[in-house]
Amino acid sequence: MKDVKNQELPILVFATHNANKALEVQHMLGDAYRIKSLSDIGCHEEIAETASTLKGNALIKARHVYDNYGMDCFADDTGLEVDALEGAPGVRTARYAGEEANAQLNMKKLLEALSGVNLEARSARFRTVICMVRGGEVQYVEGVCEGHIALEPIGVKGFGYDPVFCPEGERITFAEISAVAKNEISHRGKAIRSMVRELLAKS
Repeated sequence: MKDVKNQELPILVFATHNANKALEVQHMLGDAYRIKSLSDIGCHEEIAETASTLKGNALIKARHVYDNYGMDCFADDTGLEVDALEGAPGVRTARYAGEEANAQLNMKKLLEALSGVNLEARSARFRTVICMVRGGEVQYVEGVCEGHIALEPIGVKGFGYDPVFCPEGERITFAEISAVAKNEISHRGKAIRSMVRELLAKS
């Protein structure tokens, strides 16, 4: 028997194919919205992230869903900004070492770029920007986690640049802390919570 109440909830698409990320947001929103992923709505085409900013890329993804599928949507984009590298890798965070790069190659290039830079001068931050398109209206929220780049990769948890990023006030990297602890202080966790507050305030 179908959950009639769930069927009647307003649908909000999360522009991701990651079911776990979508489920995380669903838990935070409770019964205010029904979250669907790109896979859930049959969106399997590649959405080219061609903007020069995180905000621009988030808008491209959210707009693609809204314009082509007629559904309210939100999308996120995240960048690592290193002060000693004038904000790089920034919008190219996921592709820092090339279009086919993986986490290991990206971290290798980052550490090589910071070779000779002492710990005090390796300040950096992770920034997540979320774009929501609802009823044609565009809204942005963001979350920032300040920290610094470690001298070498440490830890095996997490993903991406986690082994080389030490959040502010901590002596350990993101790759050394639990997912729950990371979510409390991470850029993405902060951005998602800001979005949830906005949605619940208007639901």
